[in-house]
Amino acid sequence: MPRAACAFWLSVSGQGEIRTVPLPEPRDDEVVVRTLYSGVSRGTETLVFRGGVPESQHAVMRAPFQEGDFPAPVKYGYLNVGVVEQGPSALLGRTVFCLYPHQTHYAVPASAVTPVPDSVPASRAVLAGTVETAVNALWDAAPLVGDRIAVVGAGMVGCSVAAVLARFPGVRVQLVDADPARAATAEALGVDFALPPDALGDCDLVVHASASEAGLTRSLELLAPEGTVIELSWYGDRQVSLPLGEAFHSRRLVVRSSQVGAVSPARRARRTFADRLAIALDLLADPAFDALITGESAFEDLPRVMPRLASGDLPALCHRIRYTPADG
Repeated sequence: MPRAACAFWLSVSGQGEIRTVPLPEPRDDEVVVRTLYSGVSRGTETLVFRGGVPESQHAVMRAPFQEGDFPAPVKYGYLNVGVVEQGPSALLGRTVFCLYPHQTHYAVPASAVTPVPDSVPASRAVLAGTVETAVNALWDAAPLVGDRIAVVGAGMVGCSVAAVLARFPGVRVQLVDADPARAATAEALGVDFALPPDALGDCDLVVHASASEAGLTRSLELLAPEGTVIELSWYGDRQVSLPLGEAFHSRRLVVRSSQVGAVSPARRARRTFADRLAIALDLLADPAFDALITGESAFEDLPRVMPRLASGDLPALCHRIRYTPADG
């Protein structure tokens, strides 16, 4: 077992570095994982990189294996796929997913890793945390057969929601985004696409994930009377205005938040975090999800890649970080 590992740390807001960190001897109930891939979730992680986590949310927004504190220095991330190199025989040699930051090796409780099904390549399994968010959002939303649904915001989370909804029977699903290039992503996921002015209205349900005031306003406009917006965006320290005048009350519209930090109340009595993640990994057997991975870089390049992702100079849904040669 290696005595040290390399980890990506946000040293100050807007600047990261790779540090050598000690790797403690694992306890009997722990596994040692060698990372194959990690993923950068462009929305939340770049907000953290810019130092945009409001002080009131410092405790709430901690990742499961985060080290340090917001705004910096902090080791942050939650999309990690690797191979168990030491641990219980049932896990030894297995490819696993873990909510761990960007690091070459790590030791965690065996209960913190989830085996990746043989039907899901490790290179795609980095999406598990985001597809888990989509599963939770749809537990909250409870779409029905025949619903007219819009997903506003074709980022990583919005595309994951649209990809899952594409498998619902009889629904009309439209992915809405201001970037016309996202039409190709929508096609790969098996859903329709529209620019915001052209989106189909009279929706029973709108899932909003654009993290923009304009997107949330358009989401309300697309609803049928008594329709619901499920708000998945997280705005960090930004203030957002919402048009609650006009026809909001007369049309009896609903805006409801959804957040992956807790299992949806609709399933909390019968499903655990582990159940939810297992569902996400099973869904990832579909190769259509590969459309959500829009770039890849070597781990050593991460300090140069993160500023480009945060600024938008490097467009991305999920940007994959490679630690070993691709597994095909």
